[in-house]
Amino acid sequence: MNNLNSILIEGNLVRDPLFRTTPKGTPLCTFSLASNRFFRQDSGLEKEVSFFDVETWSKLAESCYSKGHKGRGVRVVGRLKQERWNDPEGKSRSRVTIVAEHVEFRPEFKKEGDATKAAEIAAAAAASETIPEIPVPEEVEPVVF
Repeated sequence: MNNLNSILIEGNLVRDPLFRTTPKGTPLCTFSLASNRFFRQDSGLEKEVSFFDVETWSKLAESCYSKGHKGRGVRVVGRLKQERWNDPEGKSRSRVTIVAEHVEFRPEFKKEGDATKAAEIAAAAAASETIPEIPVPEEVEPVVF
């Protein structure tokens, strides 16, 4: 039986994602995620920032590379993976990464210029006195499969 190894984390991309393929052609996308934690101390509200390395594979990797950019908010669901190796000096090293199974991107807010343009379009529509008529559909016969 497998032990439970699951993580859910939210944060912002620290830099643009890196995309590469394995020698066999499998897409791989890696990115770093910063997650903020706020807590109260005697001195007031404190902020703790943690950084995590995330890797995605196959179609999820392609999607993360195309949608992700520095500062974009994400929610990652996946598992932890530990890598161990010996450095050239013979010291044992290790690193824990998150292997993502699901990634959700937070919506991006429009820039101020876009909001102004949307307000102009809404004002023009409100000033227009003509209201387009919506055609009423005729009776539709049911389709039987």
